[in-house]
Amino acid sequence: MQRAAVSIASNIAEGAARSSKSEFKRFLEISLGSSYELESQLIIAKNIHYLDDNNADKLIIFVQHIEKQLSGFINSLKEDKNDTKSK
Repeated sequence: MQRAAVSIASNIAEGAARSSKSEFKRFLEISLGSSYELESQLIIAKNIHYLDDNNADKLIIFVQHIEKQLSGFINSLKEDKNDTKSK
């Protein structure tokens, strides 16, 4: 779970340093995948009682909020042919 959580932020940072929107978008998509991975692991941890239901539910809701933000950000990155970062 730590690796997936760190991967979310790390891929956003790495993508932001890329020279094109399409590359940035690709790293955001990888970050989104890591957030889904983390959500799955939290659900499993809850189901096998590694986490109590209340804490697990709070964390799952938090991760789902991150997923919505990432999805919105990804959708906002439409290619702009006049943007020098998109070339």
